[in-house]
Amino acid sequence: MTAQARLGAGRPTRAASAPPKRGGGSAAGGHGSAGPFRAGFVALVGRPNAGKSTLLNRLVGEKMAIVSPRPQTTRTRITGIKHLPSAQIVFVDTPGVHPSSSRFGELMHRTVQRALEDVDVVCLVTDATRAPGRDDDAVIAQVAASRAPAFACLNKVDLVEPKSKLLERIEAWRGRHAFAEIIPVSAAEGTNCDRLLDLVLASLPERPAYFPADYLTDQPETFFVAETVREKIFRLTNQEIPYACAVRVEELTERARPACLYARAGIFVEHDSQKAIVIGAGGAMLKRIGSLAREELERFFGIKVYLDLRVLVRRNWRTDDKALREFGFLFTS
Repeated sequence: MTAQARLGAGRPTRAASAPPKRGGGSAAGGHGSAGPFRAGFVALVGRPNAGKSTLLNRLVGEKMAIVSPRPQTTRTRITGIKHLPSAQIVFVDTPGVHPSSSRFGELMHRTVQRALEDVDVVCLVTDATRAPGRDDDAVIAQVAASRAPAFACLNKVDLVEPKSKLLERIEAWRGRHAFAEIIPVSAAEGTNCDRLLDLVLASLPERPAYFPADYLTDQPETFFVAETVREKIFRLTNQEIPYACAVRVEELTERARPACLYARAGIFVEHDSQKAIVIGAGGAMLKRIGSLAREELERFFGIKVYLDLRVLVRRNWRTDDKALREFGFLFTS
């Protein structure tokens, strides 16, 4: 699949507003193949590290969100569009809901609230290996405040041992909210994800599609370049470093000679010591981050990628409204 098939043909320069697309028409599948056309928005909400991003990628069939075993990986609203013969489902992944008094935490909390305002279905994604507790009160309250029907998706059922505990988890969640359905799933293995898709589809209203059949998301291409780089930082660095990093793409251009996608991006950290760690001895760490990100971007865009990364210090950017606006967090919807 070529870059032009995914992203629109015949454009020498890639605009930041252009969203990634898929080649061909609607995706084939056994869902929504008969009856009136349905379309709607589905919010994926939950606590950090519940597996929302993995579930988004599984349901859409493409890697739309970065995945990390660390909590609080997702920072903004991420959409993934599932195309079916008689339906279009727009999934919205959100940051994990957790108590936070910081400015950055407040923005992420607001992102979740805004994502729930006008959706047609809410999927509360939980970690089935743990019982619900007080830490779940905040996200349950947000689900309860939404007017949309809600499903409880008990994720990571492949990790639940013994399996008899799963019945206990289902009963426990049944007592926390009047969910339309409680579905045990495994986003990692795909268990019950088809059933979840069927339930979501049946809950959507009859209406025309929101997006053209080749769109994968409403996010711009630059967003996915930045998120891919950030994912590699999460994978390769430790402690506070991944959370102190923001990535901003300064240029994204398709070049003819040699044929490649040129991406120039800045990795922003808060302190000089963090900059030294991200760069590494002799630039080794930055080279590893760039190499892994480039390989994934080439698979995604279907074209050779030249990735130019710089590391810069923007002191205390997580508490600086001007920096948060520049990095896109104050425009999250």
